[in-house]
Amino acid sequence: MNIEKHTAVVPTNDYVFKKIFGQVGNEEITKDLVSSIIGKKIQNINLDGNTILEKELINGKIGILDIKATLDSNIICDIEMQVENRKDIEKRLMYYWSKLYSKGISSGKDYITLNKTILILITKFEMTNLKEIKKFHTEWKIREKDYRKTILTEVFELHIIELPKLEKLINKNDKKEEKLMLWAKFLLNPDSMEEEEMKENKDIKKAKEELDKMRQDEYEERIAELMEKKIMDDKAREAYVYEEGFDKGIEEGINKGIERGEKNAIIKIAKTMLESGEKIENIVKITGLTREEIEDLIRKNID
Repeated sequence: MNIEKHTAVVPTNDYVFKKIFGQVGNEEITKDLVSSIIGKKIQNINLDGNTILEKELINGKIGILDIKATLDSNIICDIEMQVENRKDIEKRLMYYWSKLYSKGISSGKDYITLNKTILILITKFEMTNLKEIKKFHTEWKIREKDYRKTILTEVFELHIIELPKLEKLINKNDKKEEKLMLWAKFLLNPDSMEEEEMKENKDIKKAKEELDKMRQDEYEERIAELMEKKIMDDKAREAYVYEEGFDKGIEEGINKGIERGEKNAIIKIAKTMLESGEKIENIVKITGLTREEIEDLIRKNID
């Protein structure tokens, strides 16, 4: 199978990103990526909270496929891949970080039990408020205005990786960011990775192997395409409904069109699963289609 045809199965697709870096069994890959971003060696990482429920995913009930991880038993870390530049993304980041941080305390517990929380955002676009910053990797903490070296607390840490900025850098010989640059190159264009570069980092090589495995799986390809389509649909809906100020009737029409497109994508996934010999009950669980609908697909295929 020619994997170059599988344009949706790329690391910047949020479903593909989560499958590579959020899947239990891929801890070493994720550990190396996060270590290269935060600049500290991680001893252990827990990825147990990253189950992807395909049924909810296919039916559009999952919005952001972020990766939740626990570093060295007590540091909360959340990693998100963002392809489209959403409005007020900076405000959303602060809100999301505060929600993650506050989850670490139970009723009746002392504030001292709150854990450090690290938020990592990887974007396929340049953020509007960071246009003047040439670095592709920025690290944010709470600092005093005049005493810039003084950090109020270490519990807050935000890292933003703007992938397009890496391509614009003239001097890429930054030893401090060398490993992260390799990871960024993999995320941007995994097929451009040279064998020598992957030899330097066994975890990047393993990530590329995981990607190639997904590219050879038609079911995984359909899910990735569905997520790509969802992004395009959301973008179109924002452009035509909210920015142009269309009325409620037109908005509902657009939503119905999107729903029809999602239904077609679900049917294609079911067909792929049938062709691979998957049991009907498993297809029902994953796609949300009824047994009758799936049996109807079988009959049409026979006819």
